[in-house]
Order: sequence, then structure tokens, then C-alpha cells
Amino acid sequence: MAVDLLLGLQWGDEGKGKIVDVLTSKYNIIARFQGGPNAGHTLVFNGKKHVLHTIPSGIFHDEAMNLVGNGVVIDPVIFKKELDKLEEQDVDYRKSLLISRKAHIILPTHRLLDAASEASKGKAKIGSTLKGIGPTYMDKTGRNGMRVGDLELSDWKERYRALADKHEAMIGFYNVEIQYDLAELETEFFEAVKVLKSLKFIDSEEYVYQAQKLGRTILAEGAQGSLLDIDFGTYPFVTSSNTTAAGACTGLGVAPNQIGEVFGIFKAYTTRVGSGPFPTELFDEDGATMAKVGHEFGATTGRARRCGWLDLVALKYACQVNGVTQLMMMKADVLSGFEKLQICTAYKYKGEVIEHFPYNIEPENVEPIYTEFNGWSEDLTKMSNDSELPQALNEYIVFLEKALETPITVVSVGPDRKETIFR
Repeated sequence: MAVDLLLGLQWGDEGKGKIVDVLTSKYNIIARFQGGPNAGHTLVFNGKKHVLHTIPSGIFHDEAMNLVGNGVVIDPVIFKKELDKLEEQDVDYRKSLLISRKAHIILPTHRLLDAASEASKGKAKIGSTLKGIGPTYMDKTGRNGMRVGDLELSDWKERYRALADKHEAMIGFYNVEIQYDLAELETEFFEAVKVLKSLKFIDSEEYVYQAQKLGRTILAEGAQGSLLDIDFGTYPFVTSSNTTAAGACTGLGVAPNQIGEVFGIFKAYTTRVGSGPFPTELFDEDGATMAKVGHEFGATTGRARRCGWLDLVALKYACQVNGVTQLMMMKADVLSGFEKLQICTAYKYKGEVIEHFPYNIEPENVEPIYTEFNGWSEDLTKMSNDSELPQALNEYIVFLEKALETPITVVSVGPDRKETIFR
């Protein structure tokens, strides 16, 4: 059986958690393949809101197995808090949650290094979530990191101590003042490690391979978004992992020829958290309305999201690098009430009109060129069939399908799992 992928196509926050939750009944295994607790996947069902950071979004379905793959970085402290919340909701995660031995561990000193590095940048901050993810991936590529499998070794605390001491020495090189009590942080960390060690650690690439041979259906769940990819995103304002389809191969050990459907998730408009260029960003009443109606605040950080019109140039690029086979449009309901809508269909780039995503999209180089569409005023949240959708919304969807040469198979008309229209 091929492994299907679900990916964000913008700067994250597209609504991947909801779609994974909706699709989970079709899959035996849900697997996270990159990123860390900087992810915030929001699920709404039975009138309750649930936010996951590291744990796959299939955890609320009794029949699904949930795998944290080797490409993920795990903060035991945040992981324990997620588990505590699941216990409060009587979710029996021990039978359905598996952890790759090759996943790397975020140490308390990784978070301190993150804070020191960001503070040293001054006005050039990249907008880090300060969760230690960048420094952990740096240790991974620098061949210094600690992995989950190390916790099964008798000398894992000595390994921890050596790496933490190295980090403390490095903090001094940044020449910034950060206040911390490492002993207190370590107490919390070691308690959380005990909980992590109570879970089942596996050789995940073998698990996935055998599951495929047995015909199990697998959905790889991406975190963040394609425009935050370390290679193909708006560098340096990106995350520290490969958020695109290729990341599923390296983050789970899946061969490229074993990838099946690639579900691309995007909002009917565009948002971005933190620093970095954003060509279609709105600073007017329209942008404020999107933010208010869409409740555009980060699920993990609580930071306000910047809002703007849909950027078709960037969306085409994301579809291209991911090989998207099906598109899923989120938050169409947020645009209800706008008399006119805009879609950026090209850039004016250094005096030339282009339709591809260039190396640099800083505002001094890029000016968006818009195509105008009629808006709609209907309340989409009450609709359950695509035949009920307003004509203006259908025209919006058809235009995007033609431009992207990819079908839009799902339209989300509200936050609840029931508020989902299949086309």
C-alpha cells in the first residue's frame, strides 16, 4: 500500500489537523514525519477544541495507530503535557501511540540556545517560537544530538550531561543576558523523560515497511507549511525541517516510489505568523476582518497571524514542489461578507511581470498583481453539500482548479469536523 501525504501549502496554520481528523477513519496509521512542538494542530468536534503539538491528529480515533516518526524532534516536557490533557479526556494513548527510536530529543538547553540566538539578532529576528527546535536540528545535522533510542542505554544521563554542558558553554558566546535556572528545568525534564520512556519505542522505518506489506493504510501528517521548508521556503524566515513531500521520505523512511496521494491544504486567503516577507499582506479593514472572523491566532504560541489575499503564485509553487494530487480549501466561511475578493495571479518582479515564485519576495522586489472576484454573503456553516455553495464561491473554486491544474476535493465551511464539504 502506498503512503498518502497531507501537507500545508502556505506558511502553516492551514487547518491540517481538522482534515487529518476528518480523514482518519480511512487510515490505519497516522504518522508525523517532521517538525516539533512548534506545530499546533487544532481539532474541533463535539463542541470542544483540542490542540495537538507533537502527537499525530489521529489520536482521538480508537482504531488508528499514531506514529511519531524519526524526522520529528520531541520535547519530553511538552509531550508530557499533551499526554496529561489526553488522560483528562480519557484517551487511551498507550495502546495507540508509537515513538521512533531515531527521533531526536529537545533538551532544556536547546531552548536556552534558541532564546540566546534570537535575542542576539536584535531587529533581524526570524520569529522563532523559542522551543529549541532549530538548535536540536543543528545538533542532529552536526551529529551531536540525543535520540529517543539513547534513553534505552544505561549511560543516557552521562550523554545528556555532556551535551547540556556543551550548550551552556555555547550560550556564553552569544553575549546576551538570559535568565534561567537550569536545575529547575532539568528536574521537570527528567520527570517528563520517565513518562516518555513508559511509551513504546520502535524502529519506525521497519514498522512502516511491514505495515505497507500487510496492506495497512498510512497517512503521513505534515506540520507547518511548504513556504516554511528549510530548502524551498522563504529563507531565512523558515522552520528547521523539510515540510514538503520529500520530508516524508526522510522523516519516515518511505521510498519515493511508495508515495500515493498528496493532499495539499490551503486557506481561501493567506496568513503568516512571525517575521518574513508576505506579498499579499493586508494592513486595512479587510485584513483586520479576516483576522477577527478567522480567529487568526497561533494554536501553539497565541501570536496574531498576519492576513492577506490568496497568493496564487506561491500556491502554484507549493503544488509543484510537492506533486499535489488533491487540494483542500479551508476557511471559505471566513470570506463570507466580502463584497469583492482579490487573488494575486502574478508578481511585478524587478520591473518584469512573472507568474513563478522567485528567489526573493521581499517587498522592494515584489509587487502583487491582482484579479478581482465577486464575493458572497451566505452563511456557509449551515451547508452540507456542494450544490448549496454560492455561485460566487463556485466561480472562485473553479478558477483556482483551472489555474492549479488540480481538483479541489474538499471545502471546509467551519471549524467543526462536520462542517466539511466533499466535492
